[in-house]
Amino acid sequence: MMIENRNSSFLFGGNAPYVEEQYEAYLADRSRVSDEWRGYFDALQTLPATDGSDHGDVAHSRVVSRFVELAKGSHSGEPLAQTRPGFVRKQLAVQALILAYRMVGTRHANLDPLRWMEPVPVPDLIPSYYGLSQSDMKTKLDPSDTNFSDDDMTLEAMVEALAETYCGTLGAEFMYLTDPAQRNWWQMRLESTRSKARLTAREKRHVLEKLTAAEGLEKYLHARYVGQKRFSLEGGESLIVLLDELVAYGATQGIRHSILGMAHRGRLNVLVNIAGKPAAALFDEFDGKTAHDLIAGDVKYHKGFTGEIATEAGSAEVTVAFNPSHLEIVNPVVQGMARARAEALGLGSAAVLPIEIHGDASVSGQGIVMETMNLSNTRGYGTGGTIHIVVNNQVGFTTSRPQDARSSFYCTDIAKMIEAPVLHVNGDDPEAVVAATRMAIDFRATFNRSVVIELVCFRRHGHQEQDTPSITQPLMYRSIAGHPGVRSLYASRLLDEQVVTAEAVDQLVAAYRDQLDAAQQAKAGYETDEARHGRWFPQEPPTLSAPYRTVPAAKLKDLAQRITQVPDTYSLHPLVDKVIGARREMAAGTRALDWGMAEHLAYASLVADGVNVRLSGQDSERGTFSHRHAVLHDQKRTSRDQGFYTPLENVADGQGTFAIANSTLSEAGVLGFEYGYTLARPASLVLWEAQFGDFANGAQVVIDNFLSAGEAKWGQRSGITLLLPHGQEGQGPEHASARLERYLQLCAQGNMRVVQPTTPAQIFHLLREQALGPDHVPLIVMTPKSLLRHPEAVSSLDELANGAFEPVLAEARTQADASRIDTLILSSGKVYFELLARRRKTGKDNIALLRVEQLYPFPDLEIANELARYPNLKQVIWCQEESKNQGAWTFVMERMLDIVKAPGMLRYVGPEAAASTAPGYAAMHTARVESFLRAAIGVAQD
Repeated sequence: MMIENRNSSFLFGGNAPYVEEQYEAYLADRSRVSDEWRGYFDALQTLPATDGSDHGDVAHSRVVSRFVELAKGSHSGEPLAQTRPGFVRKQLAVQALILAYRMVGTRHANLDPLRWMEPVPVPDLIPSYYGLSQSDMKTKLDPSDTNFSDDDMTLEAMVEALAETYCGTLGAEFMYLTDPAQRNWWQMRLESTRSKARLTAREKRHVLEKLTAAEGLEKYLHARYVGQKRFSLEGGESLIVLLDELVAYGATQGIRHSILGMAHRGRLNVLVNIAGKPAAALFDEFDGKTAHDLIAGDVKYHKGFTGEIATEAGSAEVTVAFNPSHLEIVNPVVQGMARARAEALGLGSAAVLPIEIHGDASVSGQGIVMETMNLSNTRGYGTGGTIHIVVNNQVGFTTSRPQDARSSFYCTDIAKMIEAPVLHVNGDDPEAVVAATRMAIDFRATFNRSVVIELVCFRRHGHQEQDTPSITQPLMYRSIAGHPGVRSLYASRLLDEQVVTAEAVDQLVAAYRDQLDAAQQAKAGYETDEARHGRWFPQEPPTLSAPYRTVPAAKLKDLAQRITQVPDTYSLHPLVDKVIGARREMAAGTRALDWGMAEHLAYASLVADGVNVRLSGQDSERGTFSHRHAVLHDQKRTSRDQGFYTPLENVADGQGTFAIANSTLSEAGVLGFEYGYTLARPASLVLWEAQFGDFANGAQVVIDNFLSAGEAKWGQRSGITLLLPHGQEGQGPEHASARLERYLQLCAQGNMRVVQPTTPAQIFHLLREQALGPDHVPLIVMTPKSLLRHPEAVSSLDELANGAFEPVLAEARTQADASRIDTLILSSGKVYFELLARRRKTGKDNIALLRVEQLYPFPDLEIANELARYPNLKQVIWCQEESKNQGAWTFVMERMLDIVKAPGMLRYVGPEAAASTAPGYAAMHTARVESFLRAAIGVAQD
């Protein structure tokens, strides 16, 4: 592991503010700082001021300068029992040395199994750096500032204990944690055990068994399937020990469900030796056999699996999530699965453990890692702490220098953003791996916080087994060539300890090989990955007894009244009070329903019948366009955590949950989370709303690899709903288009549903249909902006009670009227209302309008039936506000050519192709709209 040179003390530079922060806390309340800091600052109060004055409170600058003086001060070697100023200086020097080990000891730890680079000295860890001489080393001290012993220790013994604790094969970073209870917890756990795990002989033999299995599978595959990709774990076999301990020790702490997300390196090994996937199933995949019930399938190192693992503390469930080659993109999916799993089973987050396995290059290089970590402690997305495992192969693909892969000192420094402690452990010491794992589990159980374990190891083969890594890493691979492997090293260690015999070691190897041979001969009778994984999802059938399309008018009125009730003590903002007042009129039937009210009634009717609803997105509680107001704020509240009222949480006794959360400013992370959530709660209505539909392109990897293809590749069905505000309103690019064309391009084999509803009744029926209907596929909704308050985009309560979602909305015409029609204009979205207004203005009674509300699956039959209504039809126009190369035209054109029959002719009317989604100037937008409306309808007659 490459270590950068640091010539300055840990007390310098970036740590000076930390010292000042501690001193400021000390001045406010001595009890707010730890015993060691309190001792430092108490001692500083007794030192004479440099200007000879009575100093009273010691200035911050004197605190920092005093530590600098200690770090760079006299090396005179005075014994500790000198005059008081000398004693205080020496005592402070010892305390500074202890602090240095706690803060930067890991930089001198024995972490690299290859030892292929010269270690860089860390002067902060040398006693003489603080003026402590050799004669001071034999002086006995009170170790109360440490957790090593209750008896006095010599300084020499204390330094040895510090080095053993913080500079061995396990290094810890935790001093940046702001919570003193957490820092003290780590000091106690690390120092009281010297960072060691106390394993019984039986536990040590079990560790050797897991190493044997990890190595045995890789060698078996390497010999049996020469040249096939498998992304070998060789060099990092201790990962299997780590994961096995997470499951087994986690079970003793109440963890019953572990959900793993990882990329492909080592994945096959994890599937077989941790999740319990049958080796026979893996061999079939290597032999080219496929699951015939899948539309497309996927490569073997992207597959997921769920297994029940027997532990001494009871059965534990392990799920490996399906993951594409986009490395870290599975992270938010795992978080969503974990949260939903805990909620569905009613166990709480402590019983469900999300585990994310990262690569050293990807954890610091992929932005989705930061997005996901940023969710960890938020209200709507927290999972009670994640165990992050970084498998540090010390090479990112072919990058041989850390300065090419990252700008941080450690690849794990991203975790400091959420104050997650980091444990660095040498993969050649599996017992240190066990120690790190147990501490991580215990810390999470105690504080409900995340922990990072960096497993420093190596990669015996190239990125793929066909690569020749020595081309770019000759020095590293000379070291790797001479490395015997962690199994061999640990077996030798146990032989020396007389825990096992040589015969027993050989028998373990032979037994595992025989097990694989047997699986090779009997490759039948197992469940496929997809079937096994599918059983993991809890089935929550809808509780409704009535058809999902109907809600009695009386019930709707009752729900409308309930969602407009506000506590008497609440003082609403005048604008919100106006919205609620309008909704009361809608509930009374004296005002037509707008989009926001219909959406509320859809949610209310679902939760009232026991269906859970979850909605998240940026500012979703209010709505980007202030149309929703699902959460009401008391304007006179005095607390930041009080004064919120959510009417949809109070619509019926025993109702389903309504959860709404303003998300972090993230698209990929949040959408990935919500997708994962739907996998574990398939009967819930789960919606993600983009602030503007344009911004969903930040989540394109999730859309392409999970929403669009998850079922085809893995048999993994999701009913997630995307609400994407879409429409040309003269607001310029990036606020105009949800990229409708991209979703339509992804549509095939019934994989999703893409709609653009234009009335409140349509969104009401659509949302209910998505929650309760038979088709469980992603729903992509192009939601409006100006139509949210358009005077003609309204509906009645009767349309909600008696209607249904219609793929097309046609005009009501008599047969005589229909005979006069020679032009039919099809459109989707708000452009219909612009066409309607222009037709009225021109008085053109030869033109009919047809709204296409559902674009995929394309309503061929409904459109064909509408065309048949007009016997004298001469032309069919597709009109859109998006540019010709965008929007729906290229998608509908081919389908419409099969529908439009001679003598009719299909034409396109709309803006020409453009590089940008919309003009950036309002005048250009107005001119563009005028141009295509003129072409479609004509000019008003004077």
